[in-house]
Amino acid sequence: MRILMVTDAWRPQINGVVHTLERLAETLTRFDAEADFLTPNIFRTLPMPTYPDIRLALTTPGNVARIIEERRPDHIHLVTEGPLGMMARRYCLARKRPFTTSYHTRFPEYVSARLPLPESWTYGLLRNFHNSGQGCMVATQSLADDLAARGFDKLRPWTRGVDINHFHPDKKAEMDLPRPIFLCVGRIAVEKNLPAFLDLDLPGTKVLVGDGPELERLKAKYPDAHFLGRRPSDELADIYASSDVFVFPSRTDTFGNVIIEALASGTPVAAYPVTGPIDIVGDGIGGVVSNDLREAALGALKIDRAEARERAMRYTWSACAEMFLDNVKAAYTA
Repeated sequence: MRILMVTDAWRPQINGVVHTLERLAETLTRFDAEADFLTPNIFRTLPMPTYPDIRLALTTPGNVARIIEERRPDHIHLVTEGPLGMMARRYCLARKRPFTTSYHTRFPEYVSARLPLPESWTYGLLRNFHNSGQGCMVATQSLADDLAARGFDKLRPWTRGVDINHFHPDKKAEMDLPRPIFLCVGRIAVEKNLPAFLDLDLPGTKVLVGDGPELERLKAKYPDAHFLGRRPSDELADIYASSDVFVFPSRTDTFGNVIIEALASGTPVAAYPVTGPIDIVGDGIGGVVSNDLREAALGALKIDRAEARERAMRYTWSACAEMFLDNVKAAYTA
């Protein structure tokens, strides 16, 4: 089976969506399936306002339709709701071709954090986009429950995976910093709610890994925190394993691949009880969730690191690929 993934998120972006797509493509080959990609990289692009590192494709519906016809996919999956996703959806509806979608990003919350636009308006647009296909894939049950309450239908589970050999407790090394070390990894941007972590009164050291538009401002405002910028994957694995607690302050992510990377490294997680963390460590195994993030961070220091590692074992790329293919097949039997 040849599956065309239409995505507005692609390299050189570094985020959970791109990482998931890359690993999914690798794993699908084990199941006699092939992933093809329609991305902004083959078009002229324009930087997205407020996200200059994200490039939006400048093309036409007719051009997208022509490319899809040339690729001759057995199935079309719309990864994102950007220009390419919208134009591919238009093609599928016009040709009466079954297609699936996936919900990765809480754009209504992201938009309202920057613009005076009601979340209900954006959710209405997204609902129309996703409900028009034969299935909308979501990473967690709490996200499915939230979207169902907002009128989204045909929701199907699609988990994520982690490389448990790459992210491993054995990579723990000495860090020349006062302990305990509280780590946060991800995009340095307003939607990640990083001041909630940086403002905490915690012992030891706060370390942040990642790049983004808020990096210089937060470095200036929080000189006692250690901002390491973007790090290579091997070095990141060492940092995860060498930290004492992974703090995830975001309230708007739909999963949080970094959470299971930390767990695979044996590092307990502290987070708010929101979609993603509550699904992964909400039962207290591998981490602590609380509306008091300081309480969660200090509580996570007491979590057994072997328990954290064990929790990560639930999330494999093989399971991720199998669920994806099951959802694709269901699109033709519903």
